[in-house]
Amino acid sequence: MTSATVRRPRSDELAPFYRGYLEAVPPGDVLAELASSLEETRALLARFGEARGGHRYAPGKWSVKEVVGHLIDGERVFAYRALRMARGDQTPLPGFEENDYVAASGSDRRTLADLGEELALLRAANLRFFRALDAEAWERRGTASGCSFVVCAFPYLLAGHERHHRTVLAERYL
Repeated sequence: MTSATVRRPRSDELAPFYRGYLEAVPPGDVLAELASSLEETRALLARFGEARGGHRYAPGKWSVKEVVGHLIDGERVFAYRALRMARGDQTPLPGFEENDYVAASGSDRRTLADLGEELALLRAANLRFFRALDAEAWERRGTASGCSFVVCAFPYLLAGHERHHRTVLAERYL
């Protein structure tokens, strides 16, 4: 299956919580969107520089580095869910508490450049995985966080999640 044929999932093919992410993704080739959006995110991160990687726009909010760490965690979790479901695994998958993950991530001890590089490497690996899926795999379904998902939802969730956090970084952190 080519990336041009990855269909947009219906809103009932993913958890209601994620519908905003789906709606944020423009029409077109979602895998091309994933490839180009990462460059936009890295360009935005470059505007912060290492000195502002620990910046928080308000007390108790994540730092810039923690936002990137959260994107990394989301990249891993969504891709893992896609892998399990694409392979036909029907085991219900648990949710994850993003604030607990961020608190335990140690992102603030790393450089912004290192975090950006990890995100880029994960994205490259995930794009290879997604591009290798056939039509049957894209339509497989599974359960995560108590909700039903179709595999084709996951690249859209990754793209929408990244767009959401890029907007937050641009509007609240700069």
